[in-house]
Amino acid sequence: MKDTLKHQGLRQKLVDILKTKGITDEKVLLAIGKIPRHLFMDSSFLDHAYQDKAFPIAADQTISQPYTVAFQTELMQIKQGDTVLEIGTGSGYQTAVLCLLGAKVFSIERQNELYKKTSKFLPKLGYRAKRLVFGDGYIGLETEAPFDSIIVTAGAPFVPKPLLSQLKIGGRLVIPVGGDVQMMTLFIRKGPKDFEQHEFGEFRFVPLLEDKN
Repeated sequence: MKDTLKHQGLRQKLVDILKTKGITDEKVLLAIGKIPRHLFMDSSFLDHAYQDKAFPIAADQTISQPYTVAFQTELMQIKQGDTVLEIGTGSGYQTAVLCLLGAKVFSIERQNELYKKTSKFLPKLGYRAKRLVFGDGYIGLETEAPFDSIIVTAGAPFVPKPLLSQLKIGGRLVIPVGGDVQMMTLFIRKGPKDFEQHEFGEFRFVPLLEDKN
């Protein structure tokens, strides 16, 4: 669990790359610069930890490209104390970014192997989500709603209605929607049944899994 000066230097280079790609939110860049991404990856990938690329983790999932993490997080416009729902805990890297921004994070993971691993791992690094849940992201987390923002970190073939309904008025849902390639989409809740929609280009995510049990 070492975080060396070399790692810190590589992180700063990564932050510089993200700036050149258009990430401007200083708090998001600071979080990327602080979080030891190499610890969220298999040791065999250590040399790749601070490249701006996605990499495989357990259960046929990936740790998202840092640019994608920063881009989605920037769209959420998180303020200290915001209640945030994350669909797809995965490695916990995005969860850590949200925690570092001062959000109260509730996160759902569909893969039991990842859920167990990340539940133990995140607190060891000092990132404490309000609650990690093993369950179906398509139905959200009604018991903790409404949320200031919701982030989906997997490709959704459609926008799950429960996620829209669990947003506060003024709340933001950031979700990649589509098949093999997804359109990064932002929904802002303007009223009980009124949503503003914005699209931000194509991304590639692993698919959002539905509970088939």
